[in-house]
Amino acid sequence: MGSQSVKEIKSLSERKVFLYHLLNDVKALDIMIEKDLFEKRKYRIGAEQELCLVDNNFRPSSNAIKVLDKINDPHYTTELALFNLEINVDPIDLGSKCFTNLEDQLNTLIKKGRNAAKSVADDKILLAGILPTLMKRDLVFKNMTPFKRYKVLNDVLKKLRGNDFMLHIKGIDELILNHKSILLEACNTSFQVHLQIPLNEIVDKYNWAQAIAGPMLSVMTNSPLLFGRELWSETRIALFQQSVDLRNKSYLLREQKPRVSFGSDWIKESIIELYKDDIVRYTPLLTSDFDEDAVAELEKGKIPKLKALSLHNGTIYKWNRLCYGQNNGFPTLRIENRYIPSGPTVKDEVANALFWIGVMQGIPNKYRKIHDKIPFNEIKGNFINAARSGIFTYFNWFGKGISAKRLVKEELLPIAVTGLKRSKVDKADIDYYLNIIEKRVDNHQTGSVWITNSYRKLRKKMTKNIANATLTSCMYKKQVKGNPVYDWKLASEKNCISLDVNISKLEKFMTTEVFVVNENDLLELVIKIMKWKNIHHIPVVNSRNKITGLITKKNLDNSDLSKGNLLIAKDIMVKNIITVNSDTSIEEANIIMMRNKIGCLPILEFGELIGILTKKDIKKLLNNLGEYE
Repeated sequence: MGSQSVKEIKSLSERKVFLYHLLNDVKALDIMIEKDLFEKRKYRIGAEQELCLVDNNFRPSSNAIKVLDKINDPHYTTELALFNLEINVDPIDLGSKCFTNLEDQLNTLIKKGRNAAKSVADDKILLAGILPTLMKRDLVFKNMTPFKRYKVLNDVLKKLRGNDFMLHIKGIDELILNHKSILLEACNTSFQVHLQIPLNEIVDKYNWAQAIAGPMLSVMTNSPLLFGRELWSETRIALFQQSVDLRNKSYLLREQKPRVSFGSDWIKESIIELYKDDIVRYTPLLTSDFDEDAVAELEKGKIPKLKALSLHNGTIYKWNRLCYGQNNGFPTLRIENRYIPSGPTVKDEVANALFWIGVMQGIPNKYRKIHDKIPFNEIKGNFINAARSGIFTYFNWFGKGISAKRLVKEELLPIAVTGLKRSKVDKADIDYYLNIIEKRVDNHQTGSVWITNSYRKLRKKMTKNIANATLTSCMYKKQVKGNPVYDWKLASEKNCISLDVNISKLEKFMTTEVFVVNENDLLELVIKIMKWKNIHHIPVVNSRNKITGLITKKNLDNSDLSKGNLLIAKDIMVKNIITVNSDTSIEEANIIMMRNKIGCLPILEFGELIGILTKKDIKKLLNNLGEYE
């Protein structure tokens, strides 16, 4: 939904006008298909590179507009959030050294962006499927890009949803939260690859794109963390679907499928089936001003823009999305692959693009008319399983079970070689980029595997937030160096991040897994919890989960415990406690603890307990400071 000139459908007359143009566009498309007016025998590739903008501490930076002004390049554009940017590369004819050219163009543009970001606020540009340092509090309205199309879409989706957006993802960890805007969508950062396909091949190729989506995704995952929780290997798949899910209003009878989806069935005869199905399933959200009648344009011998159809299509987020366009006066069709994450490096991304396009172009004859050969729900299940398990997925593949690694090496890589040769891609490009995919499989290391294993290693020595910052720092340095992810050693606490600990905020260093007790819990239980978990401080909360006191080991040692089983937490807790918020610096926290002769500080945000900092945490941090520099 790239057009700036969009508006909410507010009246019956606006809805009628939009639906007239939408149905007219479908009629015009049907005529163009019937008369075979599309560009012949032409394949082009393109890409959209989404980027994260981070500050010196590798936290999201909201300087996107300033950085764009400094870049001053039409290839760059805004994204939904002010901590994201997007690059639209120039379309390239498929063949010869097109993938080397794609890598060169991306590197040139990213370098330009990095130079601009550094000059604006010493910011950095990072490739990540989901930025590890993102926090829920980053997803506030002030961080939404202040352009009309984003606000309109947010307002429309919220109105149709009727209440807050709900997120619930269960992986290794579990994440449940409510959110008030569509900015959850901005957590996703993708590398979207486009392939223009002639009309006579589009049905088989689109179905094939659906069939291979699971196996492709399994070796491309790069998004295992969200808000410090280990979720899916490619968490973007679940996150994006839930972040714009409108299925809450019972009167919207057509909204039976999420707007972000894999699809519901094979195409049987014509790609027009996809557009008709979307009109049946999804209510229109937005409209615009229309300056053409599509059927009338055809009757004049002109090719219509199909503006209403494109606008509607832009509010439905298929993982393989069919797009209409024009080139040199001819209508064109292309498949937009939306499931590939950003990163880990440009080389990895170009290898992903070449692998997908190679397999697309190399479709074996036995997989044509695929709708008769495998149930749609089987390949849909493969996609969800790949998003969950990545390179360790086990697939149902045309009647047999097979691991992702075997399927890629024994079948899909050879198909890719055939397709790329058929497309006259330079042999050196084929060998170089497919070797990156093969080495990923041989080394059992995708971006998600590297991130997960690195995060677990860092968490043994660090709090969640400092581990996220260190992980992101290491990721950035390895990206700049440019070696593909299969060659990366796990992140280390040494030589990755440089922090001025005195001025750094508590959000990075506080312990977020806080054990609490209710003020009416038996003291015996409190003693057991502190002993079993080896902690010296435990917050006390009331029935509304608000902190009302604190029990410390010193507190216990100085209390009369002769009443034994009759004592409860509120009988001995310290009631006048000192708290701080997560914006407090380490230096300030240390001064507060020394001045008041206390051993810990509960950390609150909007009155809610979100963490705790102890003298032991500060001592450990200062003793280990050299390891972070």
